[in-house]
Amino acid sequence: RGAQGTMRLLLALLGCSLVFMVQGFYSASDDVVELNPSNFNREVLQSDSLWLIEFYAPWCGHCQSLTADWKKTATALKGIVKVGAVDADQHNSLGGQYSVKGFPTIKIFGANKNKPDDYQGGRNSQAIVDGALNALHTLVKDRMSGRSGGSDYSRQSGGGGGGSKKDVVELTDDNFDRLVLNSGEVWLVEFFAPWCGHCKSLEPEWAAAASAVKEQTKDKVHLGAVDATVHQGLASRYGIRGFPTIKIFKKGEEPEDYQGGRTRGDIIAGALDLFSDNAAPPELLEILNADVLKKTCDDYQLCVIAVLPHILDTGAAGRNGYLEVMMKMAEKYKKKMWGWLWTEAGVQMELEASLGIGGFGYPAMAAINARKMKFALLKGSFSETGIHEFLRDLSVGRGSTATVGGGALPNINSIEAWDGKDGELPVEDDYDLSDVDLDDNFGKDEL
Repeated sequence: RGAQGTMRLLLALLGCSLVFMVQGFYSASDDVVELNPSNFNREVLQSDSLWLIEFYAPWCGHCQSLTADWKKTATALKGIVKVGAVDADQHNSLGGQYSVKGFPTIKIFGANKNKPDDYQGGRNSQAIVDGALNALHTLVKDRMSGRSGGSDYSRQSGGGGGGSKKDVVELTDDNFDRLVLNSGEVWLVEFFAPWCGHCKSLEPEWAAAASAVKEQTKDKVHLGAVDATVHQGLASRYGIRGFPTIKIFKKGEEPEDYQGGRTRGDIIAGALDLFSDNAAPPELLEILNADVLKKTCDDYQLCVIAVLPHILDTGAAGRNGYLEVMMKMAEKYKKKMWGWLWTEAGVQMELEASLGIGGFGYPAMAAINARKMKFALLKGSFSETGIHEFLRDLSVGRGSTATVGGGALPNINSIEAWDGKDGELPVEDDYDLSDVDLDDNFGKDEL
């Protein structure tokens, strides 16, 4: 009976834990507004209020530590500044939309909701409240000077929009094939009719999304529009029967219907997912100098570094095999904001020492978070399976980490890039011993 009672208690605790995991850090009784792709546009982007938003992951220890202060902040600012939270692990489209690379990330959505500011202050409630009030003071001052007229996004009943119509490409029978089909890039195309009420409602959302997508994908994903009443050939070619119809065009594939929401937030999230799906994998770089290491580790959430055996131990074929495994993993994890680097064993000894690698066990791999100066080591095999398990655990916050030796990125030697060839043994000098007198008794022991 005692054992059964203990089991019930454990199951109850497990149930509570699961509920907590599903619900996230905040509940309806808190003053923190839980945000997601369904309500973000309505609550934040179309709001005149100043918003302070935490992007978090449930497995993140620092996020868990911030929870109490975040609730206290929300209560203190109630009615003054809106305080929200996004589970960016679950809603990664929102995190990607606002370039969230680590947790927790706090952003201030002020006058220009399309370009929030990063909060850089302390992580206690008093510091956060002070930062919010400073941002609010700036917002009010800008409004008084006429630099801001409230929300950047118009309501459908009002004029204007949050984006520029010039960022929506006008497509016609004459330019469609050249711009869309032959571009090799991703397009979202709206087929509309000028008299259609739903099309008029979509217009400001489409324009705002076009501007945001153009900026966030570096002009790699495009939003276009076709007046199907004028360019009936295009409408007929793609079987357009109702308005507005949105279709997705990708290189070498049949067009498909867009199934997402029709708010700017939904459209942006869908476009960013398409960008990630069709983006090339990150470049795999050899560590040739300090700039390569620093830039990669600074620009990405994690930098994955392989230390490969000496070229004399593997030859070009063996090394290329290891690099191929890494490139496959870079492709598999390309949606993650990770950089990929490699070096030869013994070339960057300070780097190896700072990561606890060195002298043996090649190939080796480490993943560095340069913001926290923490790293994790691959414990399994240097194979697609072994690396996948390693990176999967890192993705969900599992696995042991350690501090980078010295607490900073180490010194890096500047070297020449590998030429892609097999290694060659160093040529030793030949010695001519013909003129050397050798004692006949050389090597004999004297008594």
